[in-house]
Amino acid sequence: MDILLHPTYFPSISHFAAMLQADQITFEIEDNFQKQTNRNRTYIYSPNGIQLLNIPIQHSKKGHQKTKDIQIEPEFDWQKQHFKSLETAYRSSPFFEFFEDDIRIIFEKKYKYLMDLNFETLDVISKCLRIKLDFETTTEYFNEVDTNSTKDFRFLVEGKKDNSSFENYMQVFEDKHGFINNLSVLDLLFNEGKFTIDYLKSQTIQIR
Repeated sequence: MDILLHPTYFPSISHFAAMLQADQITFEIEDNFQKQTNRNRTYIYSPNGIQLLNIPIQHSKKGHQKTKDIQIEPEFDWQKQHFKSLETAYRSSPFFEFFEDDIRIIFEKKYKYLMDLNFETLDVISKCLRIKLDFETTTEYFNEVDTNSTKDFRFLVEGKKDNSSFENYMQVFEDKHGFINNLSVLDLLFNEGKFTIDYLKSQTIQIR
C-alpha cells in the first residue's frame, strides 16, 4: 500500500498506524498551511483529560504560505511548556523514563521551521521504536491523487475528519476519564513501550 500524508507534530496514532502498514510513504510538503490542524499541534492525556499542545507560528500578512515555509514563533517558550506537560501527564506511565532522554532532545534544540521540527519528531519516535521509516516527499501539489495506486491520508491532519476508532490500551488516567482514542503516538509509546509496533500494525484506519 502506497500512502500520501502530511508530516505532523508528534503524529497521531492513526498517522503512525498508516505509516507502519504502508509499503511506500510520501509526505505532502507542497501544501498551503491551514490553521487548527495537526500540522502544529498534538493531543495528550493529562490529569484533567485531553490536552492540546500547540506550537506558536509566525503568521504572514502576504496571505497563503506553504507549510514548508512556516516559521515557529520564537517569542514563546513553548518547548519548556510542552515538556512540562508531558512530564505531568506521563511521569507515572510504565515507559516514560525509558524514553525520556530520547524525547527531551526535541525540547532542547531550537527550530526555525515547523517542517524541520515535524520531521525530527518522526525521526525521534522511529528511533524509540528501533525502526527505519523510508519515505519520499512531494515535488508539487495535487488536490486529488490516483486512489488506485495511492491511498490519500492527507485528511488525517485534520483531526475532526479522522474517524478512526482504535482498540483500548492502558492509559494513566483512564480510571478518571475513561479511554481517550487516537491521541499522539507518545501516549501509546509511554504506556505500551515495545508493544507499540504490534498495536499500530494491528489497527484499522478509517478511510474517508
